[in-house]
Amino acid sequence: MNVRARRRPARSLRLLYAWGPVAALMAAIFLLSGSSSPPRLPVPVPDVVAHAIAYAVLGTAMLRAVAVADWSRITAGAALLAFVLTVSYGLTDEVHQSFVPGRTPELRDLAANALGAAAGVALGWAWSIVLAVRASRHAG
Repeated sequence: MNVRARRRPARSLRLLYAWGPVAALMAAIFLLSGSSSPPRLPVPVPDVVAHAIAYAVLGTAMLRAVAVADWSRITAGAALLAFVLTVSYGLTDEVHQSFVPGRTPELRDLAANALGAAAGVALGWAWSIVLAVRASRHAG
């Protein structure tokens, strides 16, 4: 077996490790959005706050995925791409809701999605900086 053939499974597993959480979160959001009466959270939280939290988590996961699960590979470009991809998914989610009986797309939900995505990406980027500083202190 040549070296290239041995690397393929490792690369596939790495991509699955990187993008799996994103796919799982997107599937969960899609399923919840497709329900005419989605489940309520155990504590009363305004809908826009729930959107912001969900998209903050998705934004962080997206940033991690764009960096192929390597926090040291996060750049401004990766952060921007993660933000755009997350907000784009939020837009498609709002369109999806327009086809669900009892649900409607809301501009304020999309705004909450974008704010959450920005917060999640910013926190992920900040975390990558903390890790880089720690690594440089231990290396030197």
